[in-house]
Amino acid sequence: MKPMKPMTRMAPMGAPERWWPDNMGSPSTSGSQNGMRYAFFRDKRRLMVERDGHLTTYETGDHDIGGVSQADTGSRSVEFTSQHGSVNLSELKLVD
Repeated sequence: MKPMKPMTRMAPMGAPERWWPDNMGSPSTSGSQNGMRYAFFRDKRRLMVERDGHLTTYETGDHDIGGVSQADTGSRSVEFTSQHGSVNLSELKLVD
């Protein structure tokens, strides 16, 4: 039996692809799930969601978005989580 070879170090992960406008800065949290990407900008109180190449911006008010979960496995609806619990996109104001 041969001795094990030393493990090589993994390369650090690169920065995530920046798909939101530059004027938004860096998001407080971002991620993707089931073909949808999201980025939350705490300082600007904005949540940006990209689905099927279409970018939508929402005003989050006093919600501090921390993550996302699929609301119903049979559809493409999602719910975001904040300090107030679950937040559906239909509860947030659209920004032009």
